[in-house]
Amino acid sequence: MPYIKNIEHEKVVDLAGEVEYMPGQVVSKTLAQNDAVSVTLFAFEKGEEIGTHDSKGDAMVTVLDGVGEFTVGGIKHVCKAGEALVMPATIPHAVYAVEKFKMLLTVVFPVNK
Repeated sequence: MPYIKNIEHEKVVDLAGEVEYMPGQVVSKTLAQNDAVSVTLFAFEKGEEIGTHDSKGDAMVTVLDGVGEFTVGGIKHVCKAGEALVMPATIPHAVYAVEKFKMLLTVVFPVNK
């Protein structure tokens, strides 16, 4: 069973092309999910958002297309294609689509042994 799903293996892929924009929606596609890591692609239509929340793990967003606004601990950060931002564990954060944009979200969770 593959650890990474919903994407072709052993083939070069355009990550931004793996998730499509949908009017009035935030579209997501999970590529990996377990106790240690979560990897998800997102496509946000302009004006869509994910409200303030926090995570038990460090979350790194990599913008693949467009421009997104990330509020982390009350501070706004604007990221464009090719840029990344780490949102530390337990710090409240939110995501807003200044214009339509796509991102890869990687969350690394603490593993208690």
